[in-house]
Amino acid sequence: MEVIFDTDRDAVTAGGTAVTIGAFDGVHLGHRALIAALRERASAIGVRSAVVTFDIHPASVVRPESAPLLLTDLDQKLELLADTGVDYTYVVRFDPARAAQSAEEFVIEDLIERLDVRLVTVGADFHFGAGRAGNVALLQRMGDVLGFEVVGHELVDVEGRASSTSVSSTRIRAALRDGDLVAATAMLGRPHEVRGVVGRGDGRARELGFRTANVGVPPEICLPADGIYAGAYLTPDGIERPCAISLGRRPTFYENADASVLEAHLLDFEADLYGQEARVRFIEWLRSEVKFDSVDALIAQMGADVEQCRRILGR
Repeated sequence: MEVIFDTDRDAVTAGGTAVTIGAFDGVHLGHRALIAALRERASAIGVRSAVVTFDIHPASVVRPESAPLLLTDLDQKLELLADTGVDYTYVVRFDPARAAQSAEEFVIEDLIERLDVRLVTVGADFHFGAGRAGNVALLQRMGDVLGFEVVGHELVDVEGRASSTSVSSTRIRAALRDGDLVAATAMLGRPHEVRGVVGRGDGRARELGFRTANVGVPPEICLPADGIYAGAYLTPDGIERPCAISLGRRPTFYENADASVLEAHLLDFEADLYGQEARVRFIEWLRSEVKFDSVDALIAQMGADVEQCRRILGR
């Protein structure tokens, strides 16, 4: 997959493209079904496939007070899009100037001049451009004049069927907030993954006999509900290691913590991970976070949690 940033004015496609447009947060099963259909249509008319997406969620600029937390950062989104087999991803740097761009300007300057678009496929409720003035009808009118086709697509469920209970980034975020990891994983088609840099914590986990990596996840990333999870930890060398995950505010030690902390205890692995990039995948929910009456009771439960993770993860 070739990545084209709108800021690189010399990067253009040639020979025509079939395009779909959206935030593609999470690159979930619904997105994958759409891109698979796009690739088929592109092949049928003899052009290459392209996804148009954004470096940040547009809502973070146009309505920051209600912008959703993200399921993926840009790097992860591009990795997941590359896995779909799409030929191009065109990344729009979304800022106030881009938010003020009219729908007509976007079609001319980006779809026509940069991507040589021959076909656009979007959902029936798709809106774009300043004030969300652009829609499917406008695309069809412009397509009639400029020579591109517009095709609508239906939203699908986890089985790939058109459904009123379609897969969406919004539904995945809600499932994660509710602690419904089974539903979130089913809609994503993979375990939810977050990324961050390992920092130094307060040292309590080491004192309790369970060394952990404290992963600093950026605040704009969506975390699941507080609790204890079985998971996987990917080190920078690409090795996936089983881990027990604690996500929460550690009520046994802190009465009113400001924010949840993500700690991963890697099973049967000891290394200095400070300052390294980490990827943490949530595989199975074990239990809710609990305030224990004593440190000994907490240590006993942590040991039981680790053993349960071993059974779940085959270790």
